[in-house]
Amino acid sequence: MTGRVSFTDKMRKIRDVLAENLKENRRLRGLTQEQLAEKTGISSHYVAMVETRKTFPKPEMLERFAKTFGIEPYQLFTVENDPNEPNERLHKKIVTEMKHMATDIKQIVKETVRETINEECKYNKKK
Repeated sequence: MTGRVSFTDKMRKIRDVLAENLKENRRLRGLTQEQLAEKTGISSHYVAMVETRKTFPKPEMLERFAKTFGIEPYQLFTVENDPNEPNERLHKKIVTEMKHMATDIKQIVKETVRETINEECKYNKKK
């Protein structure tokens, strides 16, 4: 045995990532399984089946979920610590929260976030 990961294990990991991302995206938007089902035109039972890893959606279902969340379908498969998407979830959470803020508060938050990111970039370049 060479220690290689089997195809079954790889598929299990993909299913796990999808289930967690679907659940997280749904919760970030304050949706229940029933509400997500209604928005995507499917049953809440199907949403539950995907979130509990009992079924794997077809590409057209992935597109419906992504469209409902306002993301690209591939983002349902990204892992939080993926170096290509390091702050994607944080960004989406900030954007979602900012929708409910007054315009002047939004500007303060934007400036603060911009400054924080710039400082973090400078710090990481020094490392």
